[in-house]
Amino acid sequence: MSYMYSKEQIFDEFKDVTKKDQSKKKETYTHRVAYLQSLKEDMIKSPKNFSNISITPQQLQNTIDCWSAPNPRDAFYKSVFGMTYAEKKEKESIEISNLEKKDREEKKKEKVTIQ
Repeated sequence: MSYMYSKEQIFDEFKDVTKKDQSKKKETYTHRVAYLQSLKEDMIKSPKNFSNISITPQQLQNTIDCWSAPNPRDAFYKSVFGMTYAEKKEKESIEISNLEKKDREEKKKEKVTIQ
């Protein structure tokens, strides 16, 4: 009899190991990395147990690499957006500022054309 992993079960187990990592004074990522590595090993040994989950061992390795980084949030942002979290937030802030400035200018134009 084979055992099938569900996405919900993996999320629940990941939450449990996250609590272990956060139970110390300074948050660590060792339990999460170890869990993901064992999950990847299981996925390679018994792929049929993961047939209902759409993640590949390579994607799992990318996640392991990000969680293994000194600052996982920055690593995830770099892999997705090509910039750190701080850089992304700064860029978004500038974009919002530019949009607000553009909206103010449009409202001024509307006032001038109405008068």
